[in-house]
Amino acid sequence: MVIMKASPKLSNASKMPCKSWSLPAWKSCPSARKSDGKPVDACNYCYALTGAYHFPATIASREHNMKDWRCDDWVSVMVNKIGKSKYFRWFDSGDVYSLELAEKIYHVMALTENCKHWLPTRMYKDSNFVPIFEQMNALPNVVVRYSSDSIKGELVQGSVTSTIIESADEFKPSKGESLCRAFTRKGKCDTCRACWSKDVSVIKYALHGNKVKDKWFVNV
Repeated sequence: MVIMKASPKLSNASKMPCKSWSLPAWKSCPSARKSDGKPVDACNYCYALTGAYHFPATIASREHNMKDWRCDDWVSVMVNKIGKSKYFRWFDSGDVYSLELAEKIYHVMALTENCKHWLPTRMYKDSNFVPIFEQMNALPNVVVRYSSDSIKGELVQGSVTSTIIESADEFKPSKGESLCRAFTRKGKCDTCRACWSKDVSVIKYALHGNKVKDKWFVNV
């Protein structure tokens, strides 16, 4: 059944300089699972399964978005929501688990050319998604970053990517690479916009936080 009137819920993650559109973590993350159903290494530290992400209002908004994007008018409503925003992030929790959703997001991006979009994803591991991601990245205002599963700095080769390193001390500056220094700014991006930049091919994040409890990794 298609809901006829879209009403997307945007989030205001405290770290970010902009709004975001998100889905329930793990539930919408098929590529976060290994073949045995357990999370890949990076997802063992998923911030979106901890803390404020367990607040009822937060859960409700992401569950709402899981259904809402199927509305016929979702693209036009999202374009209006983004409006004159200069930056936008897709998925501070969750992932683009559906090709139909990916195609709709592409249209939103194309219709908001004055806004820079950043979309991190692991769905590149499903080859069916690669063509739409390539279309997104061909837009001048879009960066799709392929998230590595590693916590030891391994990269997704041949693409714009991000990875986790065990310590910021491991980072050795190299052309096209950037270390996320939000940990020096109380967890905030502040003036940094590296994740949205096509000139930055690799973002590295220092490992932080605790492992997520196994009970949150349930098949849904």
